[in-house]
Amino acid sequence: MARIQDKVAIITGGAFGIGLATVKLFLQEGAKVVLVDYSQEGIKEVQKEINSPNLSFFCANVSDPKQVKNFVSYTIDTFGKIDIVFCNAGVGGHHRSFWEYPDEDFEQVIDVNLKGVFYTMKYATPHLISNQGGSIIITSSVAGLLGMPKGIAYSASKHACIGLSKSAALELAKFGIRVNTIHPAWIETPMVSNFEKILSPNDTKEARSKLEKSVPMRRYGQPDEVAQLVLFLASDESKFITGSEHKIDGGLVAS
Repeated sequence: MARIQDKVAIITGGAFGIGLATVKLFLQEGAKVVLVDYSQEGIKEVQKEINSPNLSFFCANVSDPKQVKNFVSYTIDTFGKIDIVFCNAGVGGHHRSFWEYPDEDFEQVIDVNLKGVFYTMKYATPHLISNQGGSIIITSSVAGLLGMPKGIAYSASKHACIGLSKSAALELAKFGIRVNTIHPAWIETPMVSNFEKILSPNDTKEARSKLEKSVPMRRYGQPDEVAQLVLFLASDESKFITGSEHKIDGGLVAS
């Protein structure tokens, strides 16, 4: 039997990278999925690729609580319940010294990476309680465990996700709801490709080589590898795990 058969999942940031890999894996493992993404074009591309009665789509900005309420309500209207919430939507922000960081860009990173997670958890949780259990998974980062020079907004937002997770895990344990964070390092995603361009506009291969060398396993991770971790945390296989941070970083934090 599939590992999350007939479970209903919301996946934010679902049109690209880790989110899209998780959408595909969840469908293979029997789930019904609402893919949420800010990019209408990204959603259209996924619609061309995947045609499944178990997949539905909602274009929304997670930093707007009204839009979050709407996609949570849409999930209930479409599939009748919520079992799994994967708070994955995020932005990278600028790469510059913190005293030069534009105020409006700092606010945007916090709005999406932190407030977006809070709103998604907040409005989905009553349905998880009604469902008598479930799993919330939050995409943090190795930057949520370490300092990130010239990435203060991103690092601050990802550190804050740990606080959200631990606090929520303690409040929700009595309802059978688990809350955990995942902490990827360099993964083969559009966000990391964009970071390569920022680091070395004229030679992204050089930037990639430097980033790969920072990882003890000397390579980028793949989105489907992260999706497997998310699946484990979404499934009953992890039913005694909550309030925990799960690194998937090729040994980067250990080095």
